[in-house]
Amino acid sequence: MAHPGHHALARPHDPALVVAPRGETVSWGELRRRIVQTANALHDLGLRPGDPIAFCVENRSAFAVLVWACQDAGLRYTPVSTRLTPDEVQYIVADCGARVFVHTTRTAASEAAVAGVHTIDLDEGNVLDRDTGESPRYERREGVAMLYSSGTTGRPKGVWRPAPPAPIEELPAADRMLALGYGIGPGSVYLSPAPLYHSAPLSFLLQMGRIGAATLILERFDPLLALECIERHRVTHSQWVPTMFVRMLRLSDDERKRHDLSSHRFAIHGAGPCPIPVKEAMLDWWGPIIHEYYAGTEGAGTCVIGPNEWLAHKGSVGRSVRGLVTILDEAGKELPAGAVGQVWFTQSSEFRYHNDDAKTSEARTPSGGGSFGDIGYLDDEGFLYLTGRKAFTIIVGGINVYPREIEEVLLTHPSVHDVAVFGIPDDEYGEQVKAVVEPEHGSAAGPDLERRLIEHCRRHLATFKLPRSIDFMRELPREPTGKLRTGLLRQSYLR
Repeated sequence: MAHPGHHALARPHDPALVVAPRGETVSWGELRRRIVQTANALHDLGLRPGDPIAFCVENRSAFAVLVWACQDAGLRYTPVSTRLTPDEVQYIVADCGARVFVHTTRTAASEAAVAGVHTIDLDEGNVLDRDTGESPRYERREGVAMLYSSGTTGRPKGVWRPAPPAPIEELPAADRMLALGYGIGPGSVYLSPAPLYHSAPLSFLLQMGRIGAATLILERFDPLLALECIERHRVTHSQWVPTMFVRMLRLSDDERKRHDLSSHRFAIHGAGPCPIPVKEAMLDWWGPIIHEYYAGTEGAGTCVIGPNEWLAHKGSVGRSVRGLVTILDEAGKELPAGAVGQVWFTQSSEFRYHNDDAKTSEARTPSGGGSFGDIGYLDDEGFLYLTGRKAFTIIVGGINVYPREIEEVLLTHPSVHDVAVFGIPDDEYGEQVKAVVEPEHGSAAGPDLERRLIEHCRRHLATFKLPRSIDFMRELPREPTGKLRTGLLRQSYLR
């Protein structure tokens, strides 16, 4: 059996959720009571299996309760980023067809934008918080999330996937593999430092609830708080994004050594490229406990790589754990090892982009293959390396230039903290390479730094790959997951 209700029966008083830094603790028994109460209330509002609901809720225990209530009652639910504007929230709520929208005081500005939808404020007059009994009045059926892409290249798209067919109490195969492969069980403590509305943190939240591990939720990421929580709560497992690594590596030696991290035996990261020097530094600090995954909301495929494999294949995101990875050219022809093309998985989960058949056809094949739209290559051993996204490939005089290669070179310069590379129109070559750099603290932006950075690139890159110009920003636009909003940045140069 695999469900918070099962763990509530076996150990009702053990902690299921802890929220830091406020210290709120929810036991398995309390979690089950709140799940049933919330699902009953949603049922009383007329929601039935398959019906859509959306919510814009920050990291708190109520988020986990809402997710599990939707899972338990068979609803199709859409968590919405708390960083979006009311107009952006309105678009997603309308596009997913939500019949109910749940928000908090912090996200209340979105309420006025979702006219015609029943709204619930978790902090004022919360109808989900009333006593509805501890017995389900709803049909217990597995629900499913419909998450939206970050919208880096236009309007975000909902990723529609079918609800799981397995019985709700059955531990899915992926969860069994996670538990066995990484030693996760009822005695484990999992640290979740990222916003829960994103795909990976949401998936891990559900997996830990099914497996029976306690989940420690950070209200917001803070590098010192994360280290303090690992020590105080004896965290065993965690999930990160590369920008969190960067922020933790900025801590002083004293701050890094202040906390006992000996309980921490497994850390996994994904959601964006991790520069090789950053990962090397983290492995030097934490030891060989850092694993990496390459996956996405769509479920097109998954690659994983362990610490020792990565040290032998630096920069790789690993090998596929289901089906084969193939690299195809523009004509759909398979390319040999070392050749760069679009990354495709031969066995992907069923998915489509909601209300966008054209985008779906670009990411799916009739035979069941799928792609995230990334560009990369395989080495002779089948390890995958990513070079960029198809949508962001720069074509300079008919030659493909991949932004990630240039970004990784610039990130090796001590004056560069973060960087985005993309193409802008060029009268002679069609496109030219533009770089936007967030300087490292203490480095002065200006023509002298621009000249030094271009010379740095010249020592490592072919001439046609060189940035023609470099601009500077105080802070690049990144999602909390670390995903860079390159499309948004590029659009600002095309206006």
